[in-house]
Amino acid sequence: MANTKIEQKIVPCIWYDNQAEEAVNFYVSIFKNSRVETVTRYGKSGSQESGQPESSIMTITFFLDGQKFIALNGGPVFKLSEAMSLMIYCKDQAEIDYFYDKLADGGQIQPCGWLKDKFGLSWQLVTPLMDEVFNDKDTKKQERVMAAIIKMTRIDLKTLEDAYEGK
Repeated sequence: MANTKIEQKIVPCIWYDNQAEEAVNFYVSIFKNSRVETVTRYGKSGSQESGQPESSIMTITFFLDGQKFIALNGGPVFKLSEAMSLMIYCKDQAEIDYFYDKLADGGQIQPCGWLKDKFGLSWQLVTPLMDEVFNDKDTKKQERVMAAIIKMTRIDLKTLEDAYEGK
């Protein structure tokens, strides 16, 4: 066996019933610096164990903005939930709006900048301001920002900045 170099220590694996290819193509179309790396298919034994058709896609290794992921067509045994979400740090309102519009298309809008895409994967759209706020020792600033976030679906950066500053 060849000595394989580990490029990334932790790689999220996302379980789909049988929509991995469609989901990966969707994600790669949204994020810059993204690509599909490899596709593996079910052989006879894997097909029998999983219930997936022989020669259908088993896994897809892909990159989103340079981050490695694996999508697995594992069948209907497990479902995605908000218990695990992917956070996107957005630099400005335009970036928040871009990702929100793309990822929410066909999905489900949720409170506080969260959404589920059309495949059921949960996403959080956040900004570096949120880290600054929740690391600030001024709990009044934290409370004002949290009160503003709770009322939002799509994050409104100007409203958060105003809340932080007490405007």
